[in-house]
Amino acid sequence: MNKAELTQELVKQGHLTQKVAKIVVDTIFEEMKQALVNGERIEIRGFGSFSIREYNGYEGRNPKTGEKVKVAPKRLPFFKVGKELRDRINQGK
Repeated sequence: MNKAELTQELVKQGHLTQKVAKIVVDTIFEEMKQALVNGERIEIRGFGSFSIREYNGYEGRNPKTGEKVKVAPKRLPFFKVGKELRDRINQGK
């Protein structure tokens, strides 16, 4: 499912106009992005949680040339599935 499909579902199930549904979806994702940029954790009960993980820099190798390459430290988003969703997926429903 992508954002457009999610918007269409809101139109159908929420009885919203296309314009309002798009604003709702865009607002939710923008707020989630901003929270992660600010280093905040996002928890959606029954679904899962999003957080930022920090990784140290290290020295790697270019697989083509074998040359040593310095990899900079980085921060990446991490998703941890909630128990309810994990159980539902494992049941195949």
